[in-house]
Amino acid sequence: MPVESGSSAAARQAKQKRKSHSLSIRRTNSTEQERSGLQRDMLDGQSSDNLESLMRMEDSKLPLSLRSNLLDLFSQIEREFENLYIENLELRREIETLNDRLAAEGQTFEGADLAKGALKTKASHSTSQLSQKLKTTYKASTSKIVSSFKATTSRAVCQLVKEYVGHRDGIWDLSVTRTQPMVLGTASADHSAMLWSIETGKCLLKYMGHQGSVNSIKFHPTEQMALTASGDQTAHIWRYMVQLPTPQPVADISQTPCEDDVDFSDKDEADVEVDGPNDCPSVRVATTTLRSHQGVVIAADWLVGGKQVVTASWDRAANLYDVETSELVHSLTGHDQELTHCCTHPTQRLVVTSSRDTTFRLWDFRDPSIHSVNVFQGHTDTVTSAVFTVGDNVVSGSDDRTVKVWDLKNMRSPIATIRTDSAVNRISVSVNQKIIALPHDNRQVRLFDMSGVRLARLPRSNRQGHRRMVCCSAWCEDNTSCNLFTCGFDRQAIGWNINIPALLQEK
Repeated sequence: MPVESGSSAAARQAKQKRKSHSLSIRRTNSTEQERSGLQRDMLDGQSSDNLESLMRMEDSKLPLSLRSNLLDLFSQIEREFENLYIENLELRREIETLNDRLAAEGQTFEGADLAKGALKTKASHSTSQLSQKLKTTYKASTSKIVSSFKATTSRAVCQLVKEYVGHRDGIWDLSVTRTQPMVLGTASADHSAMLWSIETGKCLLKYMGHQGSVNSIKFHPTEQMALTASGDQTAHIWRYMVQLPTPQPVADISQTPCEDDVDFSDKDEADVEVDGPNDCPSVRVATTTLRSHQGVVIAADWLVGGKQVVTASWDRAANLYDVETSELVHSLTGHDQELTHCCTHPTQRLVVTSSRDTTFRLWDFRDPSIHSVNVFQGHTDTVTSAVFTVGDNVVSGSDDRTVKVWDLKNMRSPIATIRTDSAVNRISVSVNQKIIALPHDNRQVRLFDMSGVRLARLPRSNRQGHRRMVCCSAWCEDNTSCNLFTCGFDRQAIGWNINIPALLQEK
């Protein structure tokens, strides 16, 4: 095997080094030319993009100072990514040079992965810096905008006026008389219904004629009679006579904004422990007992005029009775599951029934010869209640956490939808202010207007508000001290004074 002399070997190595150096120079020059051309293209594109951005900004409704700040920040972002791209090209070039040097030894680096890793690290660092800069730049201005918005908005004020404590179990329903004397009625799972003095919170009378849970209470439109529905499968009509006590000075309770300024505790507080009113007179015999249901009677109401009543039952039917004769006039069937509520129109012979079958039905008795029915479909869970407003609207609440406002003339779709974070129980609508009060399973009570705009949330903390599920709400426009009442499964009813500024109602 021929042996190469030392001089010729050294000459060939020197020749290879010169060749390699020449190739490296050409590659470096070519890369620099590509970089300069790429930078020119990027600058040209940047100029055209900036021109387009400026043209778009001219049509923007943003203030000039804000537009200038945005353009400056966007330019900084563009420059950062441009520098990252150039650094990435340089890294790739260095890796290629290193690979050429190590090719003879059979060692190479994963250039793509290394470049991606370096780019990712630098991009993450730069993005973090830009994000912090954006937050710092606009935090003060955003706070000023929000503060000025709050300053120009009148806030609703909610004042807890009176607590009505005396039931030994949860309170399902409550109602206020429509005639003098003005009293509050509550229906409880302790098999009793109570009448209360609104001003003093004192129990005036206790009805104990039912053998099961009292699920609802409604007062006659003109006479001193009450209608209660019970789990004993009956509805009772009973008369009452009460004498209001002398009003006492109301304790000075500071007005609390109806928003998020109070401490809302998610802990389950202990129930109110009471011995019950000892000096409260009682009634044990009903004037009229309505029988014909085969299940729990969950709700009942008076038709306009007070000569007929309607009851809703878990036997999937609603019954219409004549008050004077106690006879069954009509049996309203059609629901596929248990009924949950019924309500009558204040001025017309209309009835709406709610059911666990996710629907509620409108029954029309205005024409004695024709009893039409319309089915409203729009909820995905149990419809807990549906109530009339003074106009031609029906408001429905559901366990699907929504409340919907419907137009009786167009039943295909609701005209407003309110989405909440908890199941909605028996709602009520203010006659004068047209405000919807939403009692929730999560112990909150929220107020909305008929357009679905939230107006307020009643305060709830360890010191005031309900400690368990809120079952029902009822408005009373004729009372000056309390105009909203709520009850819950914490065995108490609460009277509130709600002041909604006209500015909030118009929004």
